This record gives sequence, C-alpha cells and structure tokens, in this order.
Amino acid sequence: MTKSSYQVIARRWRPKQFAELVGQDHVVRTLGNAIEMERIAHAYLFVGPRGTGKTTSARLFAKSLNWENGPSLEVPDDSEIGQAIMQGRCLDVIEIDGASNNSVDQVRDLRDECQYAPAQCRFKIYVIDEVHMLSQAAFNALLKTLEEPPPHVKFVFATTEANKVLPTIVSRCQRFEFRSIPVDLIVGKLNEICDKEKITVEPEALDAIARMAQGGMRDAQSILDQLISFCGTQISQSNVLDVYGLVARSRIEKLGDFILSGEYDSILKEADSFAQEGVDFYRALLDLADYIREFLVDSMKKGNGSYPEQAVRVLDALKAGESLVRSGLSEKTNFEVTLLRAVEAGKSRSIDQVIRQLSGLAPSVTKKKSKQPLVSPVKPTGTPIDTMEQTPAENLSRSVYDTPSSPVNVTISNPREALSRQPMESEKSLHEPVDLKKVELEEEDATVAEESPSKEPMAKRRVQDQKLIDQRTEGLPDGVRHVLKNKFRADFVSIEKIDQDLLI
Repeated sequence: MTKSSYQVIARRWRPKQFAELVGQDHVVRTLGNAIEMERIAHAYLFVGPRGTGKTTSARLFAKSLNWENGPSLEVPDDSEIGQAIMQGRCLDVIEIDGASNNSVDQVRDLRDECQYAPAQCRFKIYVIDEVHMLSQAAFNALLKTLEEPPPHVKFVFATTEANKVLPTIVSRCQRFEFRSIPVDLIVGKLNEICDKEKITVEPEALDAIARMAQGGMRDAQSILDQLISFCGTQISQSNVLDVYGLVARSRIEKLGDFILSGEYDSILKEADSFAQEGVDFYRALLDLADYIREFLVDSMKKGNGSYPEQAVRVLDALKAGESLVRSGLSEKTNFEVTLLRAVEAGKSRSIDQVIRQLSGLAPSVTKKKSKQPLVSPVKPTGTPIDTMEQTPAENLSRSVYDTPSSPVNVTISNPREALSRQPMESEKSLHEPVDLKKVELEEEDATVAEESPSKEPMAKRRVQDQKLIDQRTEGLPDGVRHVLKNKFRADFVSIEKIDQDLLI
C-alpha cells in the first residue's frame, strides 16, 4: 500500500451496514421499521455530538432506499449502487456542506434542481451536513420545498447544534437524537480494530483513549491512529499519557482522596508534579470530577442512611472551576485554587443537617423538659439570671462558635431597679407555672383582646409578661443574643430554669 492510497482508520472502519453502527440502536430500529412499513418521511434531522454517526447514517439510509432490490435495511456488499453511494460518487445522492454552501442563491439552485427526476436511483436524496450554518434567508428559501417536496426527493439534515436551526425547519422534519457513545462500546470497537490491524494494546490504554474521546467514535479512532504512528504495533498506557498529557487513573483517585480528607500539602505537591510533567490541567479536572461522581454514587448505593453531602459540595466546586481552568491566564494557579475551594466546600455543612444531628443526640431530653416549669422566679440581687429554654438553635450556636457547654450566666447589679416599672401582679404571675394545654387558648385570647372588653386584663398581663421577658433577654451575652435573634430569628416566649443534668 503506497502512501497516497493510505486511508486513516476512521475512514476505513466507517460502518458499511446499519448493523455495524455502534451505540445508536434506537436510530437503526426506527429507520428499519419505517422502511419495512413503507412510512418513509420526506425530511429527517439528525442531531448529536461530533463523531457519533450522523453523516454515516444518512449514507446508509440513502443506500437502503436506493439499492437495486430495495428498499430494505440490509444491503448486500456487492450492490453497485450501494457502493457508489458509500464512496460518494452517486449522482442522485448529493452531499452538501452547509458551512460553505450557506447563501440563499445556492439554496435556490438546489430548490430548482430537485424538480428533476433522479438519473439512476429510486429517490434523489440531499444530505446537508452542518445545516445550522445556513443563513436565515437560505432557510426561508428552503421552507416551501421542504414542506411539499416532489415525491422523488428526500432531505436528510445533520447538525451538532440543533438550537441554531429554525423551528420552522425542525417542525417539518423527523428528528433523531444521536447519543454520545459509552466508553465500554468504544473500547469494544477499538479492540476489534486492533485485532484486525494486528496491534497489541494494553486495556488501560484503550480505556484512556475512550475517555479522552468523550463519546465520539471518530475521535477515538483518530487517537488510535496517531498512537500507532507514535508507538508502532505496541501501545501502552504510558504512551497515551505521554502523548496527550493525561494523568493515570490511580493518581486521579489519590488526588480525590486528598481533597476529601483535606490534605492541602499533598494537593499542592500533586499540582506541582502535574505542571512538571506537562499534564493537561483541564482534562485532569474533568477526570477528577468523574472520580468524585463515582465516589458519590457508590456512597449512595451503600444504603447506610447517610447523605454524602461532602462529595456533592466538592463536585459543585470542581464544576464551577472548569471555565476558570480552561480559559484562565494561569492554568496551574487556577487548578490549585479550584482544588482548594473544593476542600473548603467539602468542610461546610448545611444548617438543617447540623440541627438534625443535634436534635437526635438526646431524644429523652424533651420528656424531662416538659416536667419543668415554663418560668422561674426572679433571683435576688447579684445572682445569675437563668438562661432561656434550651433549643436546637441555641445548641447549634454553641457548636458553631465553640462556646462552653455549660449555661451562660449574666449578673445584674440591681434587678429590682430593672423590674421596678412592672406591676406586682406581673411578677406574681411569673412565679406561677403555666399549663401547656392552655397555650393555644391564650393565643386565641390575644387575637380578640381588642374586640372583647372582658379580655382586656388578660391581654394587658400578656403584654407585661412580654416586657419582662424582653428585659431578661437583653441580659443574655451579646454573642448568644446575636446568634439567636439575627442568625436563627428566635422568638422568646418563656423563661425556664435550666437543669444542669439535662445539658448536653
């Protein structure tokens, strides 16, 4: 084989039958049923990532419709028309590049030509690749013909950006979504190619090639072709990593463990090693995000009832840093910043999770607290004012700000002066325990106090009690009062003497 006649692997291994198309079974099944049931549409739109088989499927579909004994899904290899279509020399299957033929005049010429009958085939088929590159005027010139074409004309459009195609065009076509090809299917196809080409390749190398292709079979075949030129007939994982600046899977897993455990020094050392080896930081970040995702999925499958919040926050931080690493001025610096932000994000916890953890520490405390009076008598001069009823919010403030676990006491030099403006009946009412069953009734009494004159004494007493509670609330330490009021929006409704034995 001479140099001029050499064909790259991606062209030599292009599928010649629908059965050889990898990863698009839903497309093959739909087109096959349409041919068998003779429900062939006049226009099709193939949408999907690059290298997933859109143009190849258009050729296979044209061959299935036009071969001598067709239409049928499978076409014999010795079909002359089939071979001409696959080689691009059939007069009735016209492939047009939308990027270079996007003017309105060229579309008008196409519209005029399609009126003529096919020369040798059953249908005249127009395959327009990258159709989203057509101008709006070109689209408008195609609308009428696309909606009501001659019976012998079929259109197949292919694009990687369906959002740029006019809705009026999309509504006139049957749309087929081509999916990214899974890694295992790409590895299987590459294994088949290597066996036929007599190439010895490590499984880890094939896995690295498939991951780097990002769902495109053509990309994977092009990478394999380049590695054969670089390595010959022996391809190892280290060759793939050296040529494309990738990182071994084991090192990605180790770096992910460093992030989850918060080992800053180890993270920076790994980043320095990546820089010295010429690693592609963006690809390393994508591989790291894939590993954290796998860790998250494994944690969820264990079924131990715990939510891996740390992995979720780390994954969010890595995804947020992708654009920074890809388009920033210093890839290494941005890569390090992204990893350190991921560590800090993994350390944070949501407020509701902390409250759930704290509320589940001592379930028996609630029953014991219900036996305690809701209010306590005023202490003599110089004695500490009792703290308010322990709530999860107060426990949370102590855990967040590392305050001591014992109750915080505040001494007022002259409590009588602080309470001198309160009537004696209010003080006496604070000595009496409040029945919990009457709380709802008292709230209803407060709402109708203004309308019912008989409820005035009770409403006045509640106002006086609230004033006393507010005064004693002001005696709390500034830090505790700030957290309860500003952070957790606490509503102080009673004062209770704290039993030291019940504190956690």
